[in-house]
Amino acid sequence: MKILVCISHVPDTTSKINFTDNNTKFDTNGVQFVINPNDEFGLTRAMWFKEKQGATVDIVNVGGTETEPTLRKALAIGADTAIRIDTEALDGFQVAKELSVVAKEGNYDLIIAGRESIDYNGGMVPGMLANLIGASFVNTCISLEVEGDTATAIREIDGGKETVSAKLPLVIGGQKGLVEESDLRIPNMRGIMMARKKPLTVKEPAGASAETAAVSFEKPAPKGEVKLIDPDNLDQLIDLLHNEAKAI
Repeated sequence: MKILVCISHVPDTTSKINFTDNNTKFDTNGVQFVINPNDEFGLTRAMWFKEKQGATVDIVNVGGTETEPTLRKALAIGADTAIRIDTEALDGFQVAKELSVVAKEGNYDLIIAGRESIDYNGGMVPGMLANLIGASFVNTCISLEVEGDTATAIREIDGGKETVSAKLPLVIGGQKGLVEESDLRIPNMRGIMMARKKPLTVKEPAGASAETAAVSFEKPAPKGEVKLIDPDNLDQLIDLLHNEAKAI
């Protein structure tokens, strides 16, 4: 089984986010970048298929040279080869179009992507990719088994879970539950050294154009002041909840 894992290069959730050019561009200065968490769950599941079923695992990313440390980390976790499509990720459609070229050329059985990246939270790339290559698609996937050319997946739905069966080739949008956080792998020294020798291929972009553009960004409003109340003064609490907070 040939598996392709899509890797997004995203800011660490602890990073302080700022914008430049009159709030139209994301400021990358001082920001630590990591593998998108939803993609990391998918990569870890792919490693299970590699170890248990002998699958080969390639990773792919749309981005410039700044994304290569993230790809090297994924290689250190255990992926076999990496592909970087040498163009800036502009929007979901453009990324999906670029990924579809690699997916078609590689003739992959299973393509694993995160259901969304944690930077822009678009949640559109896996579904678009599946449509572009004519593959089945399962989103919000929290469990995946493959037997022969048939996959059985469990996905989250409102109020519960749904079990579905699909023929390969298949694209999934994975998330936490595909593996548990305790199953995520930290690259060891041997893996890091081996990753330096693994192939990282840079491909020219197909020239897909973006269909959308960010006009401006706005940070959430700062939290208001906290008002401390004597726990024994119940009347004051009720008055504030009623007249100021309008909660009762």
